[in-house]
Amino acid sequence: MNPNENNLLPPDPAPSLDSSAYLNPTPSSSPAAPSTPDMSHPMAASVAAEDPPPTNNSVTEDIRVPWGWTDLVLFVVLAVAGFILISLFVGLALAVSGANFHRIQNNPHDINLLSIFIQVLVDLGLVAYLAAQMRLRFHSPFWHTIGWCKPDTGRVPPVAFYSGLILSGFFLSIIVSLGSSVFPPQKNLPIETLFQDRYATVLFMSVAVLLAPLVEETIFRGYIYPVVARSFGKVWGILVTGTLFGLLHASQLWGGWSQIALLVFVGVVLTFARAVSRTVVTSFVIHTSYNSVQVIGLLVATHGLRHLPGAL
Repeated sequence: MNPNENNLLPPDPAPSLDSSAYLNPTPSSSPAAPSTPDMSHPMAASVAAEDPPPTNNSVTEDIRVPWGWTDLVLFVVLAVAGFILISLFVGLALAVSGANFHRIQNNPHDINLLSIFIQVLVDLGLVAYLAAQMRLRFHSPFWHTIGWCKPDTGRVPPVAFYSGLILSGFFLSIIVSLGSSVFPPQKNLPIETLFQDRYATVLFMSVAVLLAPLVEETIFRGYIYPVVARSFGKVWGILVTGTLFGLLHASQLWGGWSQIALLVFVGVVLTFARAVSRTVVTSFVIHTSYNSVQVIGLLVATHGLRHLPGAL
């Protein structure tokens, strides 16, 4: 990726002036002075001490981000606290509106709709927090700083490049579907409770295609991956970020250990695409394609949502 305004660190410092120039202002035609200054001289020691440390050239531009582990821990705390607070706020709003809590608690349809609605509010709140952090704390543009940069397609035409990403999401979805059929879960998965009526299913599918890839790629591949890769290397960054991505969905797939492992595989593939291309855009396109194929497969399997697998 060519350097642009997304480079958050200053360029490599220019070579320091030879401190001997301060000590011996003779013309350049004089005999060459030793390249190492006399550290016994006070002025030479002062100039040498001001020389900046060498930069780490192994850290590529796409993972030179201004946040670190403290920010990640704070983000996780805010995510958990935000989920609790938003859930309480929604419950308070229902109480003020006179809703019947007993009926809601015993109605899977209402519980599913509320769960999806709360998750959408949490996702939007987390993205808003990251945008505010980039702007107010780091004084940087949000999308470029978080990794949403235009891919460098090289000699490949953009149409062919993005078509390849869409096909990658398609084949990734096929691989996961085949793996899930070879190693089916031994019991019903919690996510199947979302498919008990059309309204909740349509809302879930809409979020899966329109919102989930945007939020999850911004958080995992844009915010988490650079810190892990910068600290432990890109290989560990890919593995750790992909594993965290899969475990995020573990509550929906609890009991289906093969399905959780397959989602970890999906997370690793998405993070690998982001690491190679050095932009979140590539993993986002693959992720959106993957989720879209899954949604299309659900529509086909249920004959247009007329026969839902979790319907009571």
